[in-house]
Amino acid sequence: MKTLIAYYSFSGKTAKLAKERAEKEGADLWEIVPLKRYSLFTAYLRGARQAMKQAATAIEKPKADLDSYEKIILAAPVWAGFPAPPFNAAAELLPAGKKVEIIFCSASGGPTKGAQATKELIEKRGCEVLGYEDLKPKK
Repeated sequence: MKTLIAYYSFSGKTAKLAKERAEKEGADLWEIVPLKRYSLFTAYLRGARQAMKQAATAIEKPKADLDSYEKIILAAPVWAGFPAPPFNAAAELLPAGKKVEIIFCSASGGPTKGAQATKELIEKRGCEVLGYEDLKPKK
């Protein structure tokens, strides 16, 4: 199954996990890059509020053709109990009919508030959620 791992990483931990997973599965990688990068200050101030609203932020156009993949794995850090806004922007680009796995990287808490809402966000795109993981990256 041709697989793409699309990830947003603020601190580098999600990137590390995505690259390890891509190597293990033989998957392609797409780094989700916001047009306006977050600083530590704006991540907490603006990003956390956007995350709680499941709002998307503008991202660079994907370098990968999402239609050419059977399975897409979306990975992102958790901010205020929800995925970071670049995750939501990538989710909005998912073509209908894709099989999707969700990977969250949470530092301390977890996406308990946003887990079901995030699954519904993906399903509204006409995609099937195959799995959901909440990983706690090692420091």
